[in-house]
Amino acid sequence: MHRQELLGLLAQHHSRFMEEAAYIERTRAFVEAHPECFHRELWPGHVTGSAWVVNPDRRQVLLLHHGKHDQWFQPGGHADGDADILRVALRELSEESGLDPSHIRLVDGSIFDVDIHTIPASHRGPAHEHYDIRFLVEMDDDRDIPGSHESHDVRWVPLHQVARFNNNRSTYRMLEKTRRMREGVAA
Repeated sequence: MHRQELLGLLAQHHSRFMEEAAYIERTRAFVEAHPECFHRELWPGHVTGSAWVVNPDRRQVLLLHHGKHDQWFQPGGHADGDADILRVALRELSEESGLDPSHIRLVDGSIFDVDIHTIPASHRGPAHEHYDIRFLVEMDDDRDIPGSHESHDVRWVPLHQVARFNNNRSTYRMLEKTRRMREGVAA
């Protein structure tokens, strides 16, 4: 995937959430302005890829306790120069969950959610923004999830309990989209 392919995916993604609609426009402008947007060394910010992982009946979400940030998130991470952000999201899911890619089913190749969040300054670098592109993925919830060195814990969480693990607005937005899918309502 080239930068133009991501721009095409962004052009096709629409949101009923005002905040996300603004993120889509900001992300599009950022990607257009920065050919090196997939490199973590770009300090105003960089594009990252995530997977929102649901079980087949859409009643549970896979969350991991991130080692560096000491918080619960969906799997995802840096592109490290890879312009195929879908491949990045799937690779990060496999690495962080410890599962072989054959156990991961992409629901479709469209964007599920777009978020922009600030990463605070640390010994790794200055404060910067992650332009996170998220894809919907399905996995069977009866499989052992071994995890990896990047995660303190990985677990399936029922939809109604996700806010106990992560109650930020972006997680709420993805939960709401998942609930609407279960009800057969357009996200």
